[in-house]
Amino acid sequence: MKSLYFQDMNRYAIWVTALLLCACVSTKKKGGITRQEVKTAQRLIGLEFERPAIDTMRSYLERNRSGYLKMREFELPNETAPALYFDPFPVDFTFSAESPVQSWAIPDNVALPSDPESIAFLPILDLASLIKHRKISAIQLTELYLDRIRAHDSKLMSFITVTEDLALAQAKKADQEIASGHYRGPLHGIPYGVKDLASVPGYPTTWGAAPYQDQVIDETASVVKKLEEAGAVLLGKLVSGSLARGDVWFGGKTKNPWDLSQGATGSSAGSGSATSAGLVAFAIGTETLGSIISPSHRCGVTGLRPTFGTVSRHGFMTLSWSMDKVGPIGRSAVDCAVVYDYIRGKDGLDKTVKPSGFDYSSKIGIEGLKIGYFQKLFEPDSGNVSPDLTKTIEEFKQMGIELHPLELPKEFPFSVFDIILRAEAGAFFDELVRSGGVDEMVEQHGGSRANSLRQARFIPAVEYLQANRHRAELIEQFTAMIQEYDVILSPTSGFNQSLITNLTGHPALSLPTGFDEKNRPTGITLLANYFDEAKLLQVAEAFQQAYSYHGLVPTGVKAGPTTEDRRVMEAVENDGLN
Repeated sequence: MKSLYFQDMNRYAIWVTALLLCACVSTKKKGGITRQEVKTAQRLIGLEFERPAIDTMRSYLERNRSGYLKMREFELPNETAPALYFDPFPVDFTFSAESPVQSWAIPDNVALPSDPESIAFLPILDLASLIKHRKISAIQLTELYLDRIRAHDSKLMSFITVTEDLALAQAKKADQEIASGHYRGPLHGIPYGVKDLASVPGYPTTWGAAPYQDQVIDETASVVKKLEEAGAVLLGKLVSGSLARGDVWFGGKTKNPWDLSQGATGSSAGSGSATSAGLVAFAIGTETLGSIISPSHRCGVTGLRPTFGTVSRHGFMTLSWSMDKVGPIGRSAVDCAVVYDYIRGKDGLDKTVKPSGFDYSSKIGIEGLKIGYFQKLFEPDSGNVSPDLTKTIEEFKQMGIELHPLELPKEFPFSVFDIILRAEAGAFFDELVRSGGVDEMVEQHGGSRANSLRQARFIPAVEYLQANRHRAELIEQFTAMIQEYDVILSPTSGFNQSLITNLTGHPALSLPTGFDEKNRPTGITLLANYFDEAKLLQVAEAFQQAYSYHGLVPTGVKAGPTTEDRRVMEAVENDGLN
């Protein structure tokens, strides 16, 4: 049986390592480890040794503690990952050759809308057409979005930092390049935002947490660099819930533009909210356990969580080395496809990134795809079913799609799998906990990130490895179960679906499907096999061509043009680009 981590490690040695952590986390601990301390620590891990065994271990535990204290004298850079890399792919998995960015067809006949709000909500390829054919300049489009940020973000709280000077400089460069005949493609001159887990030189990278609100990291995250090379314009850093948890950060709570009484959910809260509200043309989010899919679902936008290992995490905060993913959030499946095409692929800096092909332009008719659905999750007693979900299933059938029933795996210890995430987060934020900086975080309740980081020090290494062995079993079973299907439909709610696919590393997409009785967006999650992002996006695009639940203006930001909007439009009309 394949395992993800070392299999032949001495279990007893790892147990005593964990035991020492339980008994002696404090760096200030002096003197020998007592018999009572060991006996008390045993209760935390459900084991019991007799007195002779405990006495034999004590000197070994003290030696281990001495090693821990010595190790803490050496600083570890953020980008240093453990020498154990997560590999979810089956032994016989064949990777496709890395394919270049596609040649995207940009329409020629897009008319410039008469009002700024309509421009802000156009899909990427339409915006690209306006810029390419000089019906609007990158500077004007950037100023339009900056004005919308000024008009609406005080109530949404989706931005932590607006990078206005950088954005205007990048937009000016884009206009100069386009005027000289150097057109880079569909993202050239398109304004976007990036979740504030990504580093951008000269600007704070706060990770949404008070202890880091003045942190400046002098490097460019690989995804930001790739988008810069594509000519995209960075409007700012978008809210991450504190250390990638929830929608609460040191400045407040990020809101859902469709209902300002509701949070956007997290942790890519700012990315979902800003995209939905038309403050950016698209956004970059991250996901470890639902953080792209959840805010996309809540805010009524389309979010793609790619296969683990398709997009580099270099320059992003680490929450879990074996679970973190980076992906696009857009107003349509096509928007996500365009952005994904530009950010995927190796960068030589993230060792987990694998070669991946992406052939979105060669359309496969949906009638030729085998599409499944987790039937029991759609039944009335599942706790997931709403009238909207039932309607969505019928809408897929009306598209001529035959849905094949299948079930999620059941015989796994799902309730303990998140110890993998918590143990890895505890390692990355080791210094924050030991220094006491964790006490500065805004949320300190039982479910807070601060509390999660503290308790991570008490997860035994043996249990972490055992959880990963169960994870290996889950990967094999789930991969075998879904491999005959092209796409699978699932309710977005339901912890097991999200937990399973984040553990296995399979891709997912959040698709808006309508509105509930309170006019809040509803949605569904699409899943696919490893590196089958093209099929996932094509099915979503087909649905969005059939039903118009995407790209709409949220009620929380819907209003007539402001004075600033009118000023921008007058500039557009008077500068001769029309």
